[in-house]
This record gives sequence, C-alpha cells and structure tokens, in this order.
Amino acid sequence: MAILDKSSFLMQLIDPFAPTRDRASEEFRFRGDWRAWGIPLLVGGIGLVFSLVGWAVDPHQFYFSYLIGWVFCLSLAIGALFFVQIQHLTKARWSVVVRRIGESMLWAFPLLAVLSIPILIGMHDLFHWTHADVVEQDPVLAGKSAYLNVPFFLIRLAFYFLMWSIVGYKLYRLSLEQGRTGDPDIPARQRKVSAWGLAVTSVTTAFASYDLLMSLDPHWYSTIFGVYFFAGSFMAIHASIALVAMALLGMNNLRNIVTREHLQDLGKMTFGFVVFWAYIAFSQYMLIWYGNIPEETIWYRHRLEHGWEVHSAILLIAHFIIPFLVLLPRSTKRSIPILSFMCVWLLVMHWFDFHWLAMPVLHPDEAGVHLLDVVSWIGLLGIFVGSGMYRLARHSLVPERAPYLAESLRFENT
Repeated sequence: MAILDKSSFLMQLIDPFAPTRDRASEEFRFRGDWRAWGIPLLVGGIGLVFSLVGWAVDPHQFYFSYLIGWVFCLSLAIGALFFVQIQHLTKARWSVVVRRIGESMLWAFPLLAVLSIPILIGMHDLFHWTHADVVEQDPVLAGKSAYLNVPFFLIRLAFYFLMWSIVGYKLYRLSLEQGRTGDPDIPARQRKVSAWGLAVTSVTTAFASYDLLMSLDPHWYSTIFGVYFFAGSFMAIHASIALVAMALLGMNNLRNIVTREHLQDLGKMTFGFVVFWAYIAFSQYMLIWYGNIPEETIWYRHRLEHGWEVHSAILLIAHFIIPFLVLLPRSTKRSIPILSFMCVWLLVMHWFDFHWLAMPVLHPDEAGVHLLDVVSWIGLLGIFVGSGMYRLARHSLVPERAPYLAESLRFENT
C-alpha cells in the first residue's frame, strides 16, 4: 500500500483531477497493491508500443485498428455514464454496492480525449468526406458537407467530451462528498445532475456514433444507429461491472458485500441487453431490407460477401444465440465461473461488433482480423482498465453513506 499511496506523475496524467486518497471504512477499503492497476497499464503500454510500430509499417491499417479499440473503450465509459445516471434517477437499491465501479469509469473521458489524437491525425485515412476533391465530385457528399466537414467535426467532438466530462465529474465528486459528509441533500443533487445529464448524454452519444462510425461510409445512413450503439454499450457496461466485481472478490475485496444476488442482477441486465441489441440489430436490418434503397442496402451487401458473411454469421451466433441460451437459466447468472466467462465472451463480441461495423470500409474485398486490430485493442483496453483500477484503489469501493446502502447490502432476488 505504500507504493499505492505515492501518486506518480504518470498517475496524475491518468487521473488529473482526482483528489487525494480518502480514508475508507475497513470493510469497504481496497485490499491490494499497485499490481491491480500496474499490470494492466504495463500490458496496455506494451500493446500501444507495438501499435506504434504498426503505425510506421502500415498507417492506413493502424488508423482503423486504433479507431475500433478506442471506440470500444469509449463505449464502456459512455455505458458507465448511462448506468450511474439511471441508478440515481430510478433510486435503485440493488446496485449501490457496485455503483462505484461504474463511477470509476466516468473519469476516463479526459484520458480518452488525449488518446483520440491518433484518430485526429488519421482523419484523412479514415473518413472519405475529408477529401475535398472527392466531395466536389460526389453529389451525396456535397449535400452532406454542411455537417460532414473537418472544423465542425472537431467542434462536435470537443463538445461531446466536454459534456461527458462535466457530467461524470459532477456525479463522481458528489458521490465522494456523500461518503465524507453524509449530506442528506446530495441524493437530490445527484438526481438533478442525472436528469439533465441523461438527456445530454443520449443526444451526444447518438451523434458521436454517427460521426465516429456511421460516417466511415458516408453514403450510408440509419435512423436507429445511435440506439444500436447504446444497446451494445449498455450491455457491455453491465458485463464489465460484473467482471470487475468478480475480480475484486477474487482479490479478497467486497466479501459479503457484493453477493451472488448482485451478480445475478448484473447477469440479468447483461442478458436483457443482449436481447435488446439483437432486437435493434434485426430492426435496422429488416427496415433497410424492406425499404430496398440502394444507398442503404449496399452497406449490408459489403458485409454479406467476400468473407464478411462469415463474420456476420459469427456475430449473430456468438453475440446473441449462444449468450441467450447460456444466460437464460437463473443458475448460470449465479455461477461465478460461468458468468465470468460469458462477460469476457460478450466483451470480445462487443469489440467484434465494432470491427464488423468499421473494417469492411477498409477491406471490402477481403474479410479478416489483422494483428494490429488485436494489439491496438489490448493496448487501449489495458490503459483503460489500469486507470479505472487505480481510481478504485484511491477511494472506498462502495459509495459510503448512500441512502440505500443498507438495503443494497441486504438485497436478495425474489
């Protein structure tokens, strides 16, 4: 713990606004050392170093690989923001003991903003609409140029991160303040921030999904793509929170605090949003198939030929059918080994979903997974996980003095 108490310059870069470590109650404090966050950061750093080598060798491939890994981490942070706000607005009891895990991810937005630099550098390789000569010769892109242009894109991206950071900062600060002071007015303040924050988060998330993923193929459009992105992100955050909770239990943290009852609820939410993701995915496909508009159907054609049809089938089977069958019984959601495996499985499928969305733009005639895809993802995820574990270690693992904490500790599924 001595090493953990000494905040290094690197840690300040990871968590630039964080206050000094507070004194958590003995039962809620983090039990562990620097390895809990140091190992993920080391793995992430190694992954990013290899990614940079790939940048020098094949920059075009690097930009797409990096974008997929970065959007994956961004989706977890956005999912955490939705999760925390919804818990406050619904006055949820069951989730209080795992809410701090979601709150720890709210601080990722400034870090992800810094990590977006390679994407900004590679915009010309990623987005066709940044090519002025192409736009001039393409009436569709010319018609969208008022929205799809570099200055406005950068302004929008800065606005998204500013709003996400502000909402996340307020909610996390209020949670820590509640643990220190027990101010009875704080829950109302948290709900107030969550009320306007949820509206802002919903709109900015939808537009961010359009800008970062849908505009990779600027001729294509889907009116429910933002909901599709949300469904996958919200599924992934429940799987992530469950996975981190089980990892903390394995490190002798949260014993008799997070129980199988809480894990079952996280499993139920994960299962529910696996189904919701599949419903939105099918709805999007069905409406585009039924409409039979060339500008829309061509997007699916690229994903149903030249080997990408195999990826589409894998996504259907591994992202929906298998998780649906495995997580449907009550017993599997209460089994730590099975639930852990399925959470990892679904997070891999969540990344595979983004790969399926983006990579046919770069390789329309040859499906596959490049080594840089995996290395970039592992590098960014390692930094994301390491920074999150570092923040968890700085404060109480549970939002102390929260009004429904006692009920959450006694929670049982009926």
